[in-house]
Amino acid sequence: MGYIEDLRAIVGHRPLILVGAVAVIVDNSNRVLLQQRIHPPGKWAFPGGLMELGESAEDTVRREVREETALDLGELKLIDVFSGPQSFMTAPNGDEFYAVTIAYSTREVHGELVIDREESLDVRYFPLDELPEGIVGSHRAILDRFLSQTKLEAKQ
Repeated sequence: MGYIEDLRAIVGHRPLILVGAVAVIVDNSNRVLLQQRIHPPGKWAFPGGLMELGESAEDTVRREVREETALDLGELKLIDVFSGPQSFMTAPNGDEFYAVTIAYSTREVHGELVIDREESLDVRYFPLDELPEGIVGSHRAILDRFLSQTKLEAKQ
């Protein structure tokens, strides 16, 4: 069992604070990488996941992106830390949690994209003016914050 499963065995469904990290990965054509997740079914999101014991936030995002896409990340830039009452969620099994999400951006990516079929239905780059329907709401907020901090914009 992993860290979260060990905690759940002790606290049941009561709310936990879970820390995770995601990456806004931008290619040379100013497209962003999105992952169509198996859970929640069919939703699009940035690659990333939950922190393990002893990891830094940067280690977390690098590990999760590597696991989900086989890509290695270069320099990371902090976008922001997202938390608060709007981050409360209830999983389909009844587990409650508040997410603290640390979002990074990068243009430095190494390796060939490979989809982890245990976590993803699809992973691909999208132009900003052709984003798919069904982006996770909190990840849309991350993208909006990223775009407000950069000169990268969708074509009008």
